Amino acid sequence: MTKTLPEVGTAWPELEPRMRAMAEHDVQWRDGKASVYIFHSGDDVMHVAHEAYGMFIAENGLGPAAFPSLRQMEREVVEIACNLQNAPEEAGGGITSGGSESILLAIKACRDRARAARGNDQEILEIVAPYSVHPAFDKGAHLMGLKVVRVPVADDFVADVQAMANAITANTVMLVGSAPCFPYGVIDPIEELSDIALKNDLWLHVDACVGGYINPFLAKVSEHPPEAYDFAIPGVMSMSLDLHKYGYAAKGASTLLFRDKALKQHQVFDFNDWPCGQMFTPTFAGTRPGGAISAAWAVLNHLGWDGYCERATRIAEAKAELIEGLERLDLQVFGDPRSSIVSFGWQNGDILAVGEGLYADGWFSSRLTNPDGIQVMISPEHHKTMANYLKALEKNQKDVMQGKRVRAQKGVSYS
Repeated sequence: MTKTLPEVGTAWPELEPRMRAMAEHDVQWRDGKASVYIFHSGDDVMHVAHEAYGMFIAENGLGPAAFPSLRQMEREVVEIACNLQNAPEEAGGGITSGGSESILLAIKACRDRARAARGNDQEILEIVAPYSVHPAFDKGAHLMGLKVVRVPVADDFVADVQAMANAITANTVMLVGSAPCFPYGVIDPIEELSDIALKNDLWLHVDACVGGYINPFLAKVSEHPPEAYDFAIPGVMSMSLDLHKYGYAAKGASTLLFRDKALKQHQVFDFNDWPCGQMFTPTFAGTRPGGAISAAWAVLNHLGWDGYCERATRIAEAKAELIEGLERLDLQVFGDPRSSIVSFGWQNGDILAVGEGLYADGWFSSRLTNPDGIQVMISPEHHKTMANYLKALEKNQKDVMQGKRVRAQKGVSYS
C-alpha cells in the first residue's frame, strides 16, 4: 500500500482534471451506452438533482428536529409515492438509501411482526419467492436469520403461483413478487399471489424497485401497459420502489411503503440505554444524507405527471424499437415485458459471446444465465441511441456467426 495522505493540500483546479482523467475509461452513459446503473433522463433533470442535493449536502436526515425541512420533504415524497401506488389512506413509509435497504427493512418489519405475534424469536422463519427475485432478499435473510425458498419460475418467466403455494410451510411469513423482476423484466402475477397470501395469512411484499416510478406512467401512455401490481390488490402489505431509478433522483434514494403506517414500527431501531438518551433510527444507517432526500423531492416536483409521462413515452418507443429489431435479428424476447426491461436470447448462437462483443464496443448491459441472455434496462435518453445499439448488436451477432468472436468466459454479469 503506497498511497498516503498528501502533506500539503491540492487546489480544486488541479484536482478536477485528475478526477476527469480517472473517469475516461468509465462507461459513456451520457452517450446512451449504459443500460444498467444509470437512469439518464436529460441534462435538465440532472441539473435539478445536482442543485437540490448541493443545497442540503451537509444536512442530516437523522435529526428531523434540527432539520424540519427534510422531514417535510420526506413526508411529501412518501405521500406522492403512496398516491402513485394506489395506497389506502392509512398507508405510510419512508425514504431509504436504496432498493436493498428498502427490501431489508421490509424483511425486518415482517420478521419482527411475526415474532411478536408468535411469541417466539428462535424459529427460522421463511420467505417464499420466485427464482428471479433480487438477491437482496437472500442478503436480508442472511443478516436477520431467515431462510429464502426460491421457487423455479414458469415457462413465461413469471412466478409459478401454484409452486410457490406448495412451498409454504408453517414457518413461512412472507411471499414476494416483482414488478418487474430484474433478470427478465416481467411482472409476476401479483393478484394471484395476493390470493395465496390472504388465504394463508402471509405478508406479501412487491419488489417494484425498478417499476415503481415508471409503471404508473407507462400505464397512461403505453398500448401494452404493465399488469396490476400495487396496493389496489388487497394482499399487498409492503412495496419497495427506487427513487434513484425511474424517479430520476440522485443516487442513494429509495422508498419503502406499508399498507398501514403502523407496520413501520417494526422497521425502526429504538434504543436508550446509553448516556445520550434515546437513539431512534428508521433505517439501518444512522446518518441519512439530506441531499438524497432533497434531490428526490426536487425532481418529483420538477417533472410532475407531464414530465414523467413524456419520459415514459420515450421509453415505450425505445422499447418497441428494440423489440422490433430483436425480431428482425431472430433473437428471442424472454416472456412479455411490459415495464422498462427487455431481456433476450439467441436459439441459434452464443448470445453471451455477443454480449462480450458489445461490452468490448463500449455498450454496458447485464448478461443472464438460465437461460443465457442479455438484459437491457431502457432509460429515456435511449430513444436517441437505440438504432446505434441495434447496429452494434447485429455486427457482433455476425461476428459470432462467422467465428470471429468466441465467448471468453461463461456467465459474466455486470449487474
